[in-house]
Amino acid sequence: MSDKIREMLSALRVEADNAITRAELAEEKNKEYEQLILKQDQNTTRLEDQVSLLSVENENLMRKMRLMEEEADVADEIIRFTQEKLRLLDIKARRLERQAMTFKLERDEWESAYEDLRERFKHITEGLG
Repeated sequence: MSDKIREMLSALRVEADNAITRAELAEEKNKEYEQLILKQDQNTTRLEDQVSLLSVENENLMRKMRLMEEEADVADEIIRFTQEKLRLLDIKARRLERQAMTFKLERDEWESAYEDLRERFKHITEGLG
């Protein structure tokens, strides 16, 4: 019976040694996983910080974009106003050009009438003289 007990004790020792080895391996794996979790937590924190910074940057860019859109709206209004003013000036310039042409034609008619009258006057004075 003592051989049987020795065999059992020996088997228990082997089983205990195997259990200790498995436990040590499990502890090592646990430490590795804890390190991995710590790195992942640090990475998550870093990414959250980046997201926060990008969110602030996005808000700033959106604000700038709204300001630029407002400036573009003002510029568009100025362009429309200027275009309307140019259109009115163009109409006025055409009217003044037509008026100038009319005045030139009237001047030419007056000059021609003056020349005719002068020639008549000259012929009349020569006829009297």
